[in-house]
Amino acid sequence: MFSKYRMIIGIAVIVIFGGLGIWSLVGSATPYVGFDQARSLGSRVQVLGKVDHGATVYDDKTGIFTFFITDENGDRMQVNFYGTKPGNFEQAESVVCMGSFSDGTFQAKELLVKCPSKYQGAEVQKSDNI
Repeated sequence: MFSKYRMIIGIAVIVIFGGLGIWSLVGSATPYVGFDQARSLGSRVQVLGKVDHGATVYDDKTGIFTFFITDENGDRMQVNFYGTKPGNFEQAESVVCMGSFSDGTFQAKELLVKCPSKYQGAEVQKSDNI
């Protein structure tokens, strides 16, 4: 009879910790949204856009890296990133920005730079000797 109560308590503990794990995972997820949604939500989201390399500025005094991204509809949005400019930013085709929209700009806390593959478009030649 004592082992029956232990088993019930063990199952209850597993269910409680499993529920807490799932709840924390769902709560920390940051959804991808379009520019319009990012502007209207005001909460932490992710946006993806093509980088405009002609309009990038890094301010040494404030530590803010400012650039513009464009979505698939041609909508353009200014991004302020609070950190150093990523080293591979100049090679980036697009960037994922995680943060929120306020004061007319997207305030990015994190960036994920998407660079073109170095193997993209490369042809592999077969050798007859192999």
